[in-house]
Amino acid sequence: QVLLVESGGGSVQAGGSLRLSCAASGWTELRACAGWFRQYPGKEREWVASVDRRRTAAYADSVKGRFTISKDLASHTLDLQMSSLKPEDTAMYYCANSGRACDSPLVNQHDYAYWGQGTQVTVSS
Repeated sequence: QVLLVESGGGSVQAGGSLRLSCAASGWTELRACAGWFRQYPGKEREWVASVDRRRTAAYADSVKGRFTISKDLASHTLDLQMSSLKPEDTAMYYCANSGRACDSPLVNQHDYAYWGQGTQVTVSS
């Protein structure tokens, strides 16, 4: 079982930055994929970014060039550095772990076995 706990959410003005962090505890597959998703009220979760076991990253077009995902195997943390934030980035953000080895970043939420509880990001104009 993997427990994921997000932190770092909050409120920021448009153009600002936030750094989300996800700490993993319990048994963790070091070769697993990890990712960030976000969810708007009443909508399905939307893929934001993910990284595979080699730390190859992939990003949704809406965040490419503004967000950076990073994975630290030693500390079992997954970070999401968000810059040039826009009001449309306002959402609940979730980190996820696939729980199994993977060789390319996963973008489908159904490929992830473990989820954090979410952290709210609010960007005001």
